[in-house]
Amino acid sequence: MANLLRAAFGQADDKTTDYGGVEYWSNPERAGWLTKQGEYIKTWRRRWFVLKQGKLFWFKESTVTRASRPRGVIPVATCLTVKGAEDVLNRQYAFELSTRTDTMYFIADSEKDKEDWINSIGRSIVQHSRSVTDNEIVDYDSKK
Repeated sequence: MANLLRAAFGQADDKTTDYGGVEYWSNPERAGWLTKQGEYIKTWRRRWFVLKQGKLFWFKESTVTRASRPRGVIPVATCLTVKGAEDVLNRQYAFELSTRTDTMYFIADSEKDKEDWINSIGRSIVQHSRSVTDNEIVDYDSKK
């Protein structure tokens, strides 16, 4: 079961050090603290998240270097939806990220952080789930 969940979410095990060539320690698309529900024991833990090149990495510490090893990674191309989840969890600033087989829950520090993460992850899902041209990329951050 653990291997199935790791495969679904692309999580690294102790022997895996290949992160698709992504230099997660340098110039992320988005980075910041989120509270994440544990995979097996459903406790809430604060983790540093880095979104880069279609992968969402998480770490125990906010100082991420070349020597840092992620606690986990989700390839966003496997994700179907990212949306608010306050009503599901009955917690402020909550959102969820879903694949075909599982849903992960996160809690941001503010409404703005929650919306920024949803927009960034959503944009990454669109960009990495299929081949898109620059003209097809939607700027979720632009104000109309």
